Amino acid sequence: MTIIDNAVYVDGVRSVEPENLEQTFETLAAHGGMAWIGLYRPTEPEIAAVAAEFGLHELAVEDAISAHQRPKLERYGDNLFTVLTPARYLDHTETVEFGELHIFTGKNFVVTVRHAEMSGVGQVRRRLESRSDLLRHGPEAVLYALLDQVVDDYAPVVAGLENDIDEIEDQLFSGDSTVSRRIYELARQVIQFQRAIHPLPGMMQQLKGGFEKYEVDSDLQHSLRDVEDHVQRVISRANSFRDLLQNALTLDGTLTANRQNEASAQQNEQVKKISSWAAIFFAPSFVAGVYGMNFDHMPELHWTFGYPMSIALMAGTAGLMYAIFKRKGWL
Repeated sequence: MTIIDNAVYVDGVRSVEPENLEQTFETLAAHGGMAWIGLYRPTEPEIAAVAAEFGLHELAVEDAISAHQRPKLERYGDNLFTVLTPARYLDHTETVEFGELHIFTGKNFVVTVRHAEMSGVGQVRRRLESRSDLLRHGPEAVLYALLDQVVDDYAPVVAGLENDIDEIEDQLFSGDSTVSRRIYELARQVIQFQRAIHPLPGMMQQLKGGFEKYEVDSDLQHSLRDVEDHVQRVISRANSFRDLLQNALTLDGTLTANRQNEASAQQNEQVKKISSWAAIFFAPSFVAGVYGMNFDHMPELHWTFGYPMSIALMAGTAGLMYAIFKRKGWL
């Protein structure tokens, strides 16, 4: 079922629960009040019926069907079309899941279109139904409450991202080879989170600009200003996350280069030692090889001390080369 909830409210009280959209329209026309229709990924005929009844602009309807919209607020005559990006932090995958919520508001109706699983809209409906003093203010009260809920739901996301960044700082100095990938993935989530929240201040200003024109109740005005304060705090935290991740990425590059330099230096030391020992053993091998060629006419071949001399020559050459390499620090 794409219709999640459908009710007509009179003086802030849930009065009628129509079985279908046609009954909703008939009840609204007969008894007045405010209709609040909650849809989940509606089909084109379903949203077309709503659009025809409430005079929704075709461009806004097209956006609501296709989804994949950035947060925005657009006014079409007396109707408002608002797009929000709810988010929630998934502990088991340590990732942020983003949804999309479209809200149509007019003089006597609210239509919410969801494109992701989220309980926030239901929570707002239940909270407002327990506060008839707020709900009687009409569609503006619902819109501001939905804004407030979406922004409040950002708090666990901020906490989850902050915890992930703390873990990355620990990984950086532990030599974990997977930290670079995690930094990139987390940075991508932070960027997506920023895209969800950065348009909100401008949207708040648009709503505040209509306070006097549309005679918005003072309680609702205070409520929106409170939401605006929360938005600014979330934006500030998200911006600091991006800076921290950029610094972490730079530090990771530096640490990786240092480890590579250390490994290269150790490898060079090993090469020096191997080369030194190869040279030391080469000199005796060369002398022994020459004297082992069994030629008759060779220096000192028939001399009594020729053998001791060759041994001394090999040992002396090897000892001299060892002393040289030791002095140079190769051994």
